[in-house]
Amino acid sequence: MSRTKSRTPQFNFPLNHSEAMSNCGDIVLIDSLQLAVDIGPDCWDRPRSQPAFASIYLHLAKEYLDTSAASDDVRDSVHYGHLAKSISELSLAGAPAFQDVNGLQQAIAAKCFALAGRAAVGVRVVVDMPKMILLASGFRVDVTVPPVTPFVGLARTVSITDMIVPVIIGVNPPERESKQRVIVNITIFEAPGSSPPPDYRAIISSLHLKLESTAFLTLEKFVMEAVRFGVLASDRFEKVTVRAQKPSALAFAHSSGVEITRSRAAFSGAD
Repeated sequence: MSRTKSRTPQFNFPLNHSEAMSNCGDIVLIDSLQLAVDIGPDCWDRPRSQPAFASIYLHLAKEYLDTSAASDDVRDSVHYGHLAKSISELSLAGAPAFQDVNGLQQAIAAKCFALAGRAAVGVRVVVDMPKMILLASGFRVDVTVPPVTPFVGLARTVSITDMIVPVIIGVNPPERESKQRVIVNITIFEAPGSSPPPDYRAIISSLHLKLESTAFLTLEKFVMEAVRFGVLASDRFEKVTVRAQKPSALAFAHSSGVEITRSRAAFSGAD
């Protein structure tokens, strides 16, 4: 006997996106789906395909997965295998190029909403691009998209991971003579807006040059200057977190470090 077509679970839709996301407890996810996509210039300023790892968190209406949990039938859910196949089509030969990572995230979100239909109350798309920033090991853009809002007006969180800065820093005499490695991780909270996205490659390059030329005694000063430069680098930046670690400081520890988070208001009197 053939199986019947999957049933449409019954649920109540929330009044707005904020309510939907706060009440959502059901998520179908794909972690680190590897793509090869043209999303603008790579770390060598060449427009060509580069690796990207997409993590997708599809937020579903409250208690949506109750039906598939009761029936034990994947057809009563959002099939993550079908979703992965649909998103992977973006990296096939002949797939369109994207102006930047925002275009890729928009395309991924559109595929999620097309597959999930009215069950979706939002989708969080996180894209990691290990070849985007020359001086760092990773560049990540994290955005949550509601089903009806234009993509251009969304807040984003951008992370730059493990940027290595050779610098004079420390109070001990040997530290004043030779540069040592400082590992810098940066998280930027970008405000919603319709203006063109910030040029992160240029901003990070300028920050690296600035930090490498310093010779502070403490990580506290080093990190605060990095935060100041970062949060003032674009009007779109609301808040910046910087963590800096010295791998050579302690013999029997991976590193010592300092982390500081500040908003633009903390530097309201800065030039």
